[in-house]
Amino acid sequence: MVRGALSALLKLESDLDVIGCAADGEEAWSMIQKDCPDVVVTDIEMPKLTGLELAQRIRERGVECKVIILTTFARPGFLRRALDAGVGGYLLKDAPAEQLAEALRKVHRGGRAIDPQLALEAWSGDDPLNDRERQVLRLAGEGMSAGDIAGQLHLSQGTVRNYLSEAIGKLGVGNRIEAYRLARQKGWL
Repeated sequence: MVRGALSALLKLESDLDVIGCAADGEEAWSMIQKDCPDVVVTDIEMPKLTGLELAQRIRERGVECKVIILTTFARPGFLRRALDAGVGGYLLKDAPAEQLAEALRKVHRGGRAIDPQLALEAWSGDDPLNDRERQVLRLAGEGMSAGDIAGQLHLSQGTVRNYLSEAIGKLGVGNRIEAYRLARQKGWL
């Protein structure tokens, strides 16, 4: 419903064309490769491929497409990760529709469109986790055992346990579940 409403609102803008809507990240990736849009609007949380993973894939594969994330996640950690993934815009879903249209124009011209309050918050607290700790913690939080994580990431179980222990220590919590919850709440996962 939100995707359809957003598409309908953007179609009202005389200088913007909506060339497609995708139900999940993999479908979005396929459409991007096929249709070559100038700008893609995505959410953080999507099935099959998150908005952050989609933005990273676009950047890593050198696709000439700019990315705006439109989400309910007003978390500084998500914004920082989005910027690291090369997004040009990060707006909250409660922003006025005119703001999204203007953000699309600005990002299309090569500028940035970032929610100002969230931008201030993003630089006030640092994510203590490294990429591998984040990856292992995310899988642990999804219920995978150390052995399963080791198999998926091609690591030893001892290495997985070390990454989990480091993450728990850095976050100052008692176990992997608390670490996952805190990191998720902060937007670091």
